[in-house]
Amino acid sequence: MPSLRTVLKVMLLLATLAAGSARAELTIEIIGAGNSRHAISVLPFKDEAPTQGNLTPVIRNDLALSGAFRLIDPSAVANVPFEPADIRYPLWQAAGAQSLAIGKVESAGGGQIKISFRLMDASQRKQLTGGEFTVTPDRSRQVAHAIADMIYEAITGQKGFFNTRLAYVLKSGRNYALQISDVDGQRSQTILRSSEPIISPSWSPSGRHIAYVSFASQKPVVWVQDLATGQRRAVANFKGSNSAPAWSPDGSKLAVVLTTSGNSQIYIINAAGGPARRLMYNGGIDTEPTFSPDGAMVYFVSDRSGNPQIYRVPVNGGDAQRVTWEGNYNVSPKLSPDGKTLVYIRRSAGNFRVMSQDLATNDSRQLSDGSYSERPSFAPNGRMVLYSSAVGGQSVLYAATADGSSKVKLAVLNGDVQDPAWGPFNNP
Repeated sequence: MPSLRTVLKVMLLLATLAAGSARAELTIEIIGAGNSRHAISVLPFKDEAPTQGNLTPVIRNDLALSGAFRLIDPSAVANVPFEPADIRYPLWQAAGAQSLAIGKVESAGGGQIKISFRLMDASQRKQLTGGEFTVTPDRSRQVAHAIADMIYEAITGQKGFFNTRLAYVLKSGRNYALQISDVDGQRSQTILRSSEPIISPSWSPSGRHIAYVSFASQKPVVWVQDLATGQRRAVANFKGSNSAPAWSPDGSKLAVVLTTSGNSQIYIINAAGGPARRLMYNGGIDTEPTFSPDGAMVYFVSDRSGNPQIYRVPVNGGDAQRVTWEGNYNVSPKLSPDGKTLVYIRRSAGNFRVMSQDLATNDSRQLSDGSYSERPSFAPNGRMVLYSSAVGGQSVLYAATADGSSKVKLAVLNGDVQDPAWGPFNNP
């Protein structure tokens, strides 16, 4: 697993990641200048209290980790407005700010608070977006993510992803824990603990279930777990190995890899379990399936050409088409939400790195550095790629912008963070 080259680090210390006593440290690593980063200042909200979850720091952290923004320190400008009429625009323009986020917190009665904000254009002196949220104080963090989403969409034109969640496996010693957390690593929850390996978490399109592989039965078995109730069921427990679950876009089916016939082959099953339908008949090894966003194709890895390469096949079966042609070892495919880009792992000169390939032109670019990366997956808006890597012998997570211009590191002390999966927009 690789140690990524740091050109510029901005340390953002976050709160406790709820995995024992471990802490999360989110590190923004900006490689180069980034592409068209928007200069913004998020000012302290009027009457914001630390007990409300540090509202503006969460907004700032969200915007920073996206790689799309350059944050202007509000303390560098002698103007702290809470209303548009109080903004001294020439001062903010002189500081380089293109926009300002201002807001306030008020009592709404009944134990609730009202959080309101406005995003103002510094040059045109007009409101770009804004909103009000009436919540209990303990939901301030979710409101901060929602505000960051609105700012992100107003500036980039793309839907924000800050209220989505991550799933990953935390390995500490010989113990494993399947966890979910906010995108910034906070509010983590352990949904399964085991002394046997847990691998390959996969989110359902609804965000209500996670499929994963557990070795607790002394062999790999595919389970689906309801995140609200904690109830789980084995959906693939056939003879031999059961692995690599991937949801269909409508959530009704799973592609899994079984060895019931000998070699690893891809099968389609109902998400509730039941008989398995073999997708292809091939003498080699087929593995790591993933559906195209329209559900028409299954992308997968096969050694049918002699070395692991990525192919695709119609979901109802048919002739497989090879997708990757550069390099002699390409694995772990994942498609962008628009189906136009493929990310995967390529081995080259002994290094395993995340690659991004334009499916129309077949042009590819490298997103990760170092010697070993694995398990890439897209953010639900397609603007970032999550993967696991290594720094100083520890497995950590990275989220890179899709153009590779900036990266975010999420690590946990006293443990390895691996097998990441970025959840959908739906966040029950």
